[in-house]
Amino acid sequence: MAENAWIDACATDDIEPEDVIRFDHGGATFAIYRTADDRYFATDGLCTHEFVHLADGLVMDTVIECPLHNGRFDFTTGEALSPPVCAALRTFPVKVEGGRVYLRAGS
Repeated sequence: MAENAWIDACATDDIEPEDVIRFDHGGATFAIYRTADDRYFATDGLCTHEFVHLADGLVMDTVIECPLHNGRFDFTTGEALSPPVCAALRTFPVKVEGGRVYLRAGS
């Protein structure tokens, strides 16, 4: 598969509004988010602080809160918002087509 190929991650209905799911592909873990207004985003799936799965965290608006130490990230930009996290998450392009969510992990 080409490095910049779009990867079929899930169906749009697999994620509830204002929630997150885990997606594993090619040895990497991603977090796929859906906002309350049906926008979709993707980030690295592990917190940059203690490498806990973010899919177990709490989504509030466009913020994901890590379930371990409650560090917060803006999942639209990857920005670290509150201690103990200080390193941003990588974000990935997402598109929605035909009821499916695709991400491009090579970008």
